[in-house]
Amino acid sequence: MQDVDTTKYVIHANIYAEGVVEKSDVIGAIFGQTEGLLGDELDLRDLQRSGRIGRIEVNIESRGGKSSGTIQIPSSLDKVETAILAAALETIERVGPCIARIEVTRIEDVRETKRKKIVDRAKRLLREKFDEGVDSQELMEEVKQALRVEEVTYYKGLPAGPHIEDSDAIIIVEGRADVINLLKYGIKNVIAVEGTNIPPVISKLCKTKTATAFIDGDRGGELLLKELMQVADIDYVAVAPEGKSVEELTYKEVMKALRNKTPVEQLEYLRGRRLRLRRREEIEKYEGWAEELRGEVRAEAAPTAAERRLSLKEHMMELNGTFNARLLDKDGNIVREVAVRDLVEELKSADDAVKGVVFDGVVTQRIVDIATEKNLEYVVGAKLGSVVKVPVSLKVMTSADL
Repeated sequence: MQDVDTTKYVIHANIYAEGVVEKSDVIGAIFGQTEGLLGDELDLRDLQRSGRIGRIEVNIESRGGKSSGTIQIPSSLDKVETAILAAALETIERVGPCIARIEVTRIEDVRETKRKKIVDRAKRLLREKFDEGVDSQELMEEVKQALRVEEVTYYKGLPAGPHIEDSDAIIIVEGRADVINLLKYGIKNVIAVEGTNIPPVISKLCKTKTATAFIDGDRGGELLLKELMQVADIDYVAVAPEGKSVEELTYKEVMKALRNKTPVEQLEYLRGRRLRLRRREEIEKYEGWAEELRGEVRAEAAPTAAERRLSLKEHMMELNGTFNARLLDKDGNIVREVAVRDLVEELKSADDAVKGVVFDGVVTQRIVDIATEKNLEYVVGAKLGSVVKVPVSLKVMTSADL
């Protein structure tokens, strides 16, 4: 009855008819009396043709001039759509020439049933394998991994984790194998686009949730990101190590990539700067020099802050190429130096001592708004992005203005 690869729920219902009816009468009534009731998207005939509704099973018997039985309908729709379909069944009032009544008794989560079977089997395996001297920790890890794979669901036809609807933030990956790998590490708010032709459902999700694109570290990942940014509102970008795909990453590599995700408003600026460095074939030398310079600046800033106050222009010159930001006090002294990707969170938590910020990145409306809320006097960036509203109390500048 069920397609084990796609069925997520099974609707169970009882049927009662005031007369003698047969299976074909019941199925005819289900299709006929729900037609046009729920709109084109939930038309039963179309759903069955597309495989989102399985074969309807009816078992019915007639005794004493009356009929009763059961109905089962397998569904690969989501939870809400399945519930709507189940409710529609209860609107059927006649089967053939007879008055009839259908009552939904339960909606079975097929995946939960599978999980219970796995757990029961796992218990037996543990008992058996203990007798054979197998490492119980290794066995439990195998069982846990199997359970995580079972957690792969489908959201609007796309492979996803079980928390994709409930979470305020989502992680977008390329394929089902990527979803499985992240589920293995406990990340359940993930969804796959299944190729470079981005489905509209991804764009809809990104409008209401904070979206991170987690792409492979190759040309394919770059192409996927390019299309994603054209059709969806992406907030952050995380990238697998060069030459690696998300599906093959270790736990440590996954966590590091997500921890170092880049705000999308900074992405184009960083890309342009890195591209120019590559063209000069000096990126390794430059990064080594920049790190050495940062160390010198930090060492110098501590003992000489009271003696030497840098101008804003000097701050920007020292930050050039570092992708860092400096939070400054009223005298222009460095309160804290952080990576640009962490600037938004650092500004949100800044205390009253911070009066301005200079950074090697793009000044965005978001940064301007937070700076205004924190009563900063000025914001200086390498480049001005899409800023449409600047309060009189805040001075916004770029390197060219200094």
